[in-house]
Amino acid sequence: MNRWFVRLFAITVCLLGLPLRSPAPLIYREGEGWIYEKVGADSKWSRTRAKDQLQVAQEAFDKKDYGLAMKAARRTVAQWPLSDFAPPAQYLMGRCHEARGDDQVAFKSYQKLIEKYPKIENYQEIVDRQYAIADRFLGGKWMRLWSYIPIPASNDKTADMYETVIKNGPYSDVATKAQLQVGAVREKQSNFPQAIKAYERAADRYNDREKVASEAMFKAGLAYTRQARTAEYDQNVASLAIATFTDFSSLHPDDARVPEAQKKIEALRSEQARGSFEIAKFYEKGGKKNGALIYYNEVIVKDPNSKHAAEARQRIDEIKKRMEK
Repeated sequence: MNRWFVRLFAITVCLLGLPLRSPAPLIYREGEGWIYEKVGADSKWSRTRAKDQLQVAQEAFDKKDYGLAMKAARRTVAQWPLSDFAPPAQYLMGRCHEARGDDQVAFKSYQKLIEKYPKIENYQEIVDRQYAIADRFLGGKWMRLWSYIPIPASNDKTADMYETVIKNGPYSDVATKAQLQVGAVREKQSNFPQAIKAYERAADRYNDREKVASEAMFKAGLAYTRQARTAEYDQNVASLAIATFTDFSSLHPDDARVPEAQKKIEALRSEQARGSFEIAKFYEKGGKKNGALIYYNEVIVKDPNSKHAAEARQRIDEIKKRMEK
């Protein structure tokens, strides 16, 4: 027993004799909030104050030392997330990613900034930067897998970026452009129904902005036209294209593209007439005179001054003569 007592006493004396590390003090600084500050935490780049740490990040960024700028900015956000210096530090992180060409990560970094610090002073600039990033991907810039491996840009991800820009400020000037670009992305995919939906949404949401509304409506008409011409000619979609161009001409009569819209309408009606004429010939060849008459009459209604209409009138007269015999 005495032996164990001596051992315990010796261990206790050793422990009491060793210097103990005291916990980091809890300190409040204006603009930084309450933080635990480690003694001797300084190094070549780390600082014990949020303001000083941000300054390290900014100076490094100005010198294009993006690695150090990123490290210092990240530490500012991690150590002092509630301070006044965290938002500009998060902004610098996005700028560093963008400067390095890693636009996907930059976009996400900016979005994190907007969501976490929505009252940041340069909010509009940040959204503009997000829009510019999406534009670069739409323009052909490749994305990066795991921030390293170049891969062709995903149209779906690009469209999502534009949608994010719209949500960040649905009635801002950049949102109107983003809404139109969603349609452009979908057209690039040949997803015409989604493209038309995006354009029509722009025309409806921003109907009080003449330039945007007219642009959206005209693009919707073009998208309907392209959709009508895919695979077999779609008469119903062609009719929607005609209706859209007609509305465009009525609502925006001073637009310089009205003559072009009228030409599109004429071409669509001519194509509709040609389609109906082919259907009429098919019915006539099969001995279905009533069906042939219906479609020959459609030719005349859709494009009364076309060559197909002239021939349709002749075919109607001949069929009626045969039916009278």
